[in-house]
Amino acid sequence: MLLAHLLKRMIHTGRLTVIDVAGRRHVFQGETEGPAVAVRLRDRSLHWKLLVDPMLHTGEAYTDGKLSVEEGDLYDFAALALMNIGWGQPDHWLPKLLNLARALGRRLAQYNPAHRARQNVAHHYDLTDELYALFLDSDRQYSCAYFRSPEDDLETAQLQKKQHLASKMLLQPGQRVLDIGSGWGGMGLHLAQNDLVEVTGVTLSEEQHKLSNERAAKAGLAGWVRFDLMDYRSVAGRFDRIVSVGMFEHVGVGHYGEFFAKVHDLLEDDGVAVLHTIGRADGPGATNPWINKYIFPGGYCPALSEIAAAVEKAGLYITDIEVMRLQYAETVRCWRERFVANRDRVVELYDERFCRMWEFYLVGAECNFRYGGHVVFQLQLAKSVTAAPETRDYITDGDRRRIDAAAAEPARAKRRMAG
Repeated sequence: MLLAHLLKRMIHTGRLTVIDVAGRRHVFQGETEGPAVAVRLRDRSLHWKLLVDPMLHTGEAYTDGKLSVEEGDLYDFAALALMNIGWGQPDHWLPKLLNLARALGRRLAQYNPAHRARQNVAHHYDLTDELYALFLDSDRQYSCAYFRSPEDDLETAQLQKKQHLASKMLLQPGQRVLDIGSGWGGMGLHLAQNDLVEVTGVTLSEEQHKLSNERAAKAGLAGWVRFDLMDYRSVAGRFDRIVSVGMFEHVGVGHYGEFFAKVHDLLEDDGVAVLHTIGRADGPGATNPWINKYIFPGGYCPALSEIAAAVEKAGLYITDIEVMRLQYAETVRCWRERFVANRDRVVELYDERFCRMWEFYLVGAECNFRYGGHVVFQLQLAKSVTAAPETRDYITDGDRRRIDAAAAEPARAKRRMAG
């Protein structure tokens, strides 16, 4: 089996046993301790597919039931693979050549004009609303949470993420805020409720747009918050603050200049923008082909060097950078555990194949943040050199003030009800 030559060179941590279609066991033992995993191949074509393009065909094989994990579980398998691959590619010329071709063609793969961007967003975000309710927090935050303590649950960590971003925005009551990629409305509603600002959110997802406005009306914030079904490139006007959380991954590397030029045009001269995005620590690359085909078509997680170059050309200052390394791993762990706990319901909504596909996605995402060099960048941007303080104390102070206010709110609400 030619695949054995690749695996023999690849496995240096843990132990991988591959049971081929004929039932033969191939054991690959690393030099250092790690997970012990056994997988069974149920399709003879996998003997060459996993050699030629393991990044694509491993996920496809698991999704279709042609690859099963017989010792350990799917998480152990993904962790073992990424512990051994690390930030790079499998140590074989065929996968490396394919990845080079993908890197060279990434501008075409990530070509996202408005009509195509809407199609790509619908592929993932316009799935049934109940699916996301089964594994996200109650506010539908589908981005990296902010765990201040190992004891924090998902609800607490997602609230702390919103508070942390708000502190970096230096908000003042009455300011106009644009939320690019507003999701299900949680960030915009939080800012309006707690910082008394006017929020305009834009999304390309019809499901998110519908639920966001329903939530705003139900909260009595329709006069403070408005969500539009609109591409960010079509937004007009000027804003004191701009925030974008978990949307930049869908922009596409060929559109970075366009994105930051638009931020520059929309931002007031003394304004502040905050960008929250998944990124890669290993420099520019290409999107995992399985993720691109099945989960996030047209998506890409940028290197900091790619973001910085586009920001510089747009004439914006980078006034603050924070790199979160394992926060998203912990976030996805919570999502994965909730998804597994509600697996039977997901099968009812879709089918077994869909469940396996999403399990592979969630497990792979968590392991990429633990072992594969993926991180989260939060960048604060401004037109003016004086738009933000020189020191970072205001972020910590703002977080503490918001945490204290949130803790006091239930008591205030109880007193109002008693009155």
